[in-house]
Amino acid sequence: MNAPFQKTDAVPLGEVSAELETIAIVGLGYVGLPVAVALAERLAPKGCRVVGFDISERRIRSLRAGHDFTREIDDERLDACGLAVSDDPEALRAATTIIVTVPTPITEERRPDLTPLRSACETIGPRLSEGALVVFESTVFPGATEEYCGPLLAEHSGLKQGRDFALGYSPERINPGDTVHRLESITKIIAAENPEALARMRAIYSAIVDAGLHEAPSIKVAEAAKVIENTQRDLNIALMNEIALIFDKMEIPTKDVLAAAGTKWNFLPFTPGLVGGHCIGVDPYYLTAAAEKLDYRPEVILAGRRINDSMGQAVAQKAVKLLVSRDIPLSQARVGVLGLTFKQDVPDIRNSKVPDILAELGEYGIEPLIGDPLADPAEAKHEYGVELTASEDLTDLDALILAVDHADYVAEGAELTARLKKGGVLVDVKSALKREDLRDDVIYWAL
Repeated sequence: MNAPFQKTDAVPLGEVSAELETIAIVGLGYVGLPVAVALAERLAPKGCRVVGFDISERRIRSLRAGHDFTREIDDERLDACGLAVSDDPEALRAATTIIVTVPTPITEERRPDLTPLRSACETIGPRLSEGALVVFESTVFPGATEEYCGPLLAEHSGLKQGRDFALGYSPERINPGDTVHRLESITKIIAAENPEALARMRAIYSAIVDAGLHEAPSIKVAEAAKVIENTQRDLNIALMNEIALIFDKMEIPTKDVLAAAGTKWNFLPFTPGLVGGHCIGVDPYYLTAAAEKLDYRPEVILAGRRINDSMGQAVAQKAVKLLVSRDIPLSQARVGVLGLTFKQDVPDIRNSKVPDILAELGEYGIEPLIGDPLADPAEAKHEYGVELTASEDLTDLDALILAVDHADYVAEGAELTARLKKGGVLVDVKSALKREDLRDDVIYWAL
């Protein structure tokens, strides 16, 4: 899993079959690694050469040791696929097709941060072969691939876009931790700037995506489709969050309301909760930034974002009110928070909204104890200044906030109340527990 490719002769844009391609995947995270492994499994045995590139030495060391710490690819499959990985940019020099899967985050001001995309283009450019196809899977605003990435590649390669190299776009649809909706079982959108490039994309992706391909008429259409997928989901969750806040004031359990409403055939099964991660909580800002450049101020989209960004604060405030109702001095309250990752059963803490809960508790003088069996302690300390607490030390609590419904926590079920003092407060963000199974003396609240 070490060797980069040797230089090969340049090839015309339209004359490479999938089996003869030399494919490099730039970025080996949640998105890139499944693509790289699938290509290594299905096309490498037919003659295609595949290499995965990542700038993280830690990531490359882990993959070479046969372990994917994102848990998207199990160790046995990773070892069997024979994927070559490298952190040497020269590994890209021989590629006839380069697939870019780097993250596209937002800044502290909630504006698109294209730094990883720019860095990828600056790395690829000097090593871009004439006749190469560059496909982007990263979420961007419409126009970014052709108007931002293309010129960068041209500038750093000395090649002409559309003549010496071609661009394609195929938005990722990876759902971390989802064992049902996988790369091969999700319809893949593909688009390219010319028919020849689209034909090459069709040959490559059809080999690894069993669910089939949807060919968008333009790259901008494909970019727009991706950015609204998560915007729509973000808005639906925002509606549920706002409804949950209203029903809380009415003292009506939101979970029960949704169960009743869900009996109608066209009621959508969304639930309230924290909206973090690198997609749903980020992508809407790419669309709104593009709209604002055209002098259009989105109202509905940004309203949804405001609601979802406020939910960590709302959860913490509810916990504080419940503690006060029990006459527990806040400065002395022993509060535990279970879960730090952005989502259940994944180890990724990027853009988690749990730190919003921690920060708001801190405003009331509460120093919570935080546990998470999946989060990396060093990363938690580096990213958020959080010291993770061992599970066995999260006991004798005045309040417990089940912030992330990891399977291990849900499996404890009613036993979670054993961590609480008599009359303690249990806050269940995702309504993962059954109230009827809990101790009678516990004050239980769910979003």
